[in-house]
Amino acid sequence: MTAVEGTRAVAVAAPHDLAVDASVEAVAEGGNALDAALAAAAMLVVAYPHQCALGGDLTALVREPGGEVTAVLSLGAAPAAVDVGALRAAGARMPRAGALAVTVPGIVAGWLELSRLGAALELRVPLLRAAAAAADGVPVAPGLERAIATQADAVAADPGLHGVFTRDGEPLAAGDELRQPALAATLERLAADPSQIYAGEIGAALVDFLRAGGSAMSAEDFAAHAAERPRPLTATEGDRRWWAAPPPAQGATALALLGPHDAPLARAQAAHAARDSFLGDPRGGSIDVAGMLGPTASSAAPSAYGSGDTVAITAVDDEGRSVTLIQSVFQTFGAGILEPRTGIVLHNRGSAFSLEPGHPAEIAAGRRPPHSLCPLLGERDGVRAAIGCQGGPAQPLILSQVARAALDPAASPAAVLAKPRWVVGARPIGFEAETVLAEPGAEEALAAELAAPGAPPLVVGAPREDRCGHVQVARALAGDRLEAAADPRADGVGTVTGPGAAA
Repeated sequence: MTAVEGTRAVAVAAPHDLAVDASVEAVAEGGNALDAALAAAAMLVVAYPHQCALGGDLTALVREPGGEVTAVLSLGAAPAAVDVGALRAAGARMPRAGALAVTVPGIVAGWLELSRLGAALELRVPLLRAAAAAADGVPVAPGLERAIATQADAVAADPGLHGVFTRDGEPLAAGDELRQPALAATLERLAADPSQIYAGEIGAALVDFLRAGGSAMSAEDFAAHAAERPRPLTATEGDRRWWAAPPPAQGATALALLGPHDAPLARAQAAHAARDSFLGDPRGGSIDVAGMLGPTASSAAPSAYGSGDTVAITAVDDEGRSVTLIQSVFQTFGAGILEPRTGIVLHNRGSAFSLEPGHPAEIAAGRRPPHSLCPLLGERDGVRAAIGCQGGPAQPLILSQVARAALDPAASPAAVLAKPRWVVGARPIGFEAETVLAEPGAEEALAAELAAPGAPPLVVGAPREDRCGHVQVARALAGDRLEAAADPRADGVGTVTGPGAAA
């Protein structure tokens, strides 16, 4: 990619090259790291709709030029009139798909909140750029092709998905043109008035669609949504300092795994078990953050989460800003439904609620489910890094395998992201029982633990497993040097653009 001269230098990474192209254009127009992240975020709802959409949620961390770190959570809630008794009568778990799995989408309110933190450009700029791409069409990326293939039944079953992601009855393939005229019109309307998704005709269309599918969602539920800025969690490990998102996001689990551990598998199992026991919405009562930060028990029980499809965008600039932004529809194509008038894919974040009475993640009116979204910022002397990844409940474990190296000025970010990784889980990574899934070579660090009695079985997967996460890194080093790298498991790129950036 050819760098463009703007007024600031910005390093940015995202899982799709069109998203980074949009970031480069934003910087050329005078944008900073926030503008670069927002430009990529808007383009990704067009180019990567299986992983993020206007019908999803957002979590972000922003380091401002003076050093203050702000968390932005825009995570939607269950309907005020949700019938918990009916959900319990229907089964032991929340529905994975369909209207009952949908909570209020938070992404647009999150974009607005981020723009208020110091973006140099108006939000309408990236929205109009994304609208034009949706109308003109974008090539189907290999990652989207894989998603359409793996979710072929869902795509075939939903008229909205089928109408967008097939042509003449055949699934779109890599390189095919993906046109989304309804989504283009929606983005144009949001560029003029972003509140349309919460208190206007766009929101009304979504509410009508969800109610037709059996949801108790109302216009009042949409209108009540607002992004928030809670205090981020922070931890110090040696000369490194970390910031993560607080509950209902699983940032505490990431902090619990960031330090060096003699038994990484046992630590990961303990951290997962603590998260599944303690994580929920602070609106429903006190959350045991300390229990998640200092897990003491391991568990072979499968996580309540499903596998996650998410995008991470990271950006840093030469004025001191760092941004890590994560947006998601949760599982691939979310709830498996696309509202045809708006072109919006709706997430299934509500499937992460618990139906167990008294559990911190228990579903209730106006409550938010536990969230896998896990942005991370790190700093040490001479280095500051923005890090984020796709990977559902495994995000903290994935981050723990790259984050420390991302703060090593001698390490190449691209080389760090290319190293083999491992995850552990059950249903979230496609297994019936607790299993270690490792890319070739990653299992060597676990040899002693895997040989112990009672250890979970090992499956060695492909060299670049989607289930081992798509990590994006952007960082600033001493001497005003900026670097960025995108995970080779996805379809993205990392680049530095602006004054002095090399072609």
